[in-house]
Amino acid sequence: MKIKSLLAKPFAGYIYKQIKKGMETAVEDQQSIFHSLIKTAAKTEFGKEHGFGDIKTVEDFAKLVPIREYEEFKPYIEKIKQGKHNILWKGQPIYFAKTSGTTSGIKYIPISKDSIPNHINTARNALLSYMSETGNTKFADGKLIFLSGSPELERIGGVPTGRLSGIVNHHVPRYLRANQLPSYETNCIEEWEEKLDKIVSETIEQNMTLISGIPPWMQMYFDRLTEKSGKKIGELFPNFSVMVQGGVNFEPYKAKLYESIGRKVDCIELYPASEGFFAFQDSQEAEGLLLNTDSGIFFEFVPAGEIFSDKPTRLTLKDVKIGENYALIISNNAGLWAYNIGDTIKFISTNPYRIVVTGRTKHFISAFGEHVIGEEVEAALMKAANEENVHITEFTVAPMIATDAGKSFHEWFVEFENTPADLAAFAKKVDDNLRRKNVYYDDLIGGNILQQLKIATVKKNGFIDYMKSVGKLGGQNKVPRLSNDRKIAEELKTFISN
Repeated sequence: MKIKSLLAKPFAGYIYKQIKKGMETAVEDQQSIFHSLIKTAAKTEFGKEHGFGDIKTVEDFAKLVPIREYEEFKPYIEKIKQGKHNILWKGQPIYFAKTSGTTSGIKYIPISKDSIPNHINTARNALLSYMSETGNTKFADGKLIFLSGSPELERIGGVPTGRLSGIVNHHVPRYLRANQLPSYETNCIEEWEEKLDKIVSETIEQNMTLISGIPPWMQMYFDRLTEKSGKKIGELFPNFSVMVQGGVNFEPYKAKLYESIGRKVDCIELYPASEGFFAFQDSQEAEGLLLNTDSGIFFEFVPAGEIFSDKPTRLTLKDVKIGENYALIISNNAGLWAYNIGDTIKFISTNPYRIVVTGRTKHFISAFGEHVIGEEVEAALMKAANEENVHITEFTVAPMIATDAGKSFHEWFVEFENTPADLAAFAKKVDDNLRRKNVYYDDLIGGNILQQLKIATVKKNGFIDYMKSVGKLGGQNKVPRLSNDRKIAEELKTFISN
């Protein structure tokens, strides 16, 4: 056993004991975090405006601080961008995490000196929990790859700004730096195809033991390695034993990823976001992700059906029930207060508190991490239609995830009043428009992770017939513009024109 794996064993055991203790004190820890957050932020601009000095209980907080989405935080974010201090949290953020929201386009999420440990230590804790439970520490002696965005940061109002994965790259512990791949220079390459080729050349001869990233990125990396070597990943990297993934639903990718590897490897699922690292898989045996109840985040839970009501029910950890769908609301030590992150979760256990992510509070597509919203697809289609003098009756969009050869894509089901003379050229225009509207979709197309969207033409009155078939014709029923699964898409196949 080499030195890193030797030292990791007792440290993993110590941390895992602390995590297990935290399972028993989760409700108390949440109360402690709540009071600490309120006390610390009482003299901030937000705290003064919302009477933090008078807040003694969670009930007080719910009365004085309504649930907000990013748009309602933007005026405060703009002040921080102007260099002002003590707006949402003491001082200024040490970073802005730049991300694309499902309702607000580009968002700038503050990360403070107090909140950065949540992002770093939670990832560490997930690995140490795995080590402690399984006894597998050998991977710590091999090469570890973290497929991430560029670590190069710009400055917005003096605050270093970039994608969360790039920010976190600056905080990889020193003892892992020597094991980390790809190189910093390669990670800084923006063009994905070029970056992927460099990653492959840097890793193909290495003793890779852990591979981490979002599933579609990992699949493309695996495909490229197999193309170059003629081997399955498990044969190419005989000591590869741990796959760490998160960011999108893993299930659609699982079968193809394991087929590419050619054998079973352990998988650790994470639930990170720019707003915080909310949960992680602490056990290979238990289902679900352990909620991060003692890491600077105070959680509230709103029954999913009430999230857009004027006075939604706001529950704390002690009130939740197994199997119910909740919108996840957070307040944290970076200055987000009663913030609706847009995800829905349900508890599968309350001893300890383990969750699964069930979806989003609004329609969207993010099957590949692109966060495409309704406004973007409508604008992309209408611009092309206006230019081509084409009239659209109805449309909807769904992801098509490749399960064998070929790349995934967005499939658009469009009922035209007058079909474009050149449907392929029209589809290209729509795709180009969407790329201009959404930077993450542009990255995925430009990086050759996704292929250009495809349009399936729906026959005349096809959407009406579809709505009839599902009992939703008339009234307030509408065809969703976006779905993150293929339920509607599969049902619409009956109504495609020849």
